[in-house]
Amino acid sequence: MSYDTQIPHAPQPPRAALRNGLGTAALTLGIIGTVSGLVPFLFWLAGILGVIALVLGLVGRGRVKRGEADNKGVTTTGAVLGLAALVLSVVGTVLTFALLNDAVEEARKEVQESAPKNPSGEKPGAGGGSAGQDAKGKALAAGDTAVYDDELKVTVSAPKAYSPSEFAVGHTKGNKAYQVAVVIENGGKAKFDATLVTADARAGKDGVTAEQIFDDKTGSGFSGTILPGRKATVTYAFDAPAAAANLTVEVSPGLEHNASQWDLKIG
Repeated sequence: MSYDTQIPHAPQPPRAALRNGLGTAALTLGIIGTVSGLVPFLFWLAGILGVIALVLGLVGRGRVKRGEADNKGVTTTGAVLGLAALVLSVVGTVLTFALLNDAVEEARKEVQESAPKNPSGEKPGAGGGSAGQDAKGKALAAGDTAVYDDELKVTVSAPKAYSPSEFAVGHTKGNKAYQVAVVIENGGKAKFDATLVTADARAGKDGVTAEQIFDDKTGSGFSGTILPGRKATVTYAFDAPAAAANLTVEVSPGLEHNASQWDLKIG
């Protein structure tokens, strides 16, 4: 007599009882994550979705091994795409920070290169001129010219006494008013936007703020553009204490140029 000792296979769960949701979710998130990794500045989203897709895919494969699901291909693809999204996220992060670092470095170089190359008032080899503020820490004198790398030239004249109008703004009774002419010459090859030019002043040994005077004759400032080879002149007026012996005028041509200073004698 013989006996059948074959162990019966465990019954497979019905199709309706299979738990394929994790594999499907892993595939969906893996696809979205991978696509996000290919789009600039969406690397962070690719990283998040990649982690979730990878975890869901691995858990889904565990269900397949236990017979609780039958979508092995879907879960495997979801896990692989999740891993791909993670890789793209890392690559995107590295490239983004590299580009930002290059942009910052380029901006720093442009600021350095736009500094006055000879703020003493003369071009190299021309001789003469007072010590430049970059060379020995001294300001320029009246009539000196600050020359920038792009051939922009800024000149401030000697101060003259100024009589503010009756309705002037910025003048205090008992103070003295002075006017200076600021000349900007565009020696370069491109137009210069003069709308961002500013002029400020400090008076006396204590460096108190010399208020700019606005009336019908001064205060309008520079406007428009200066063509290559052309000049523009604007008169500024400043209010200084009566006892002040000097007026320090600072002119900033704009964001791409460093400011230059002129030490002018008054009184």
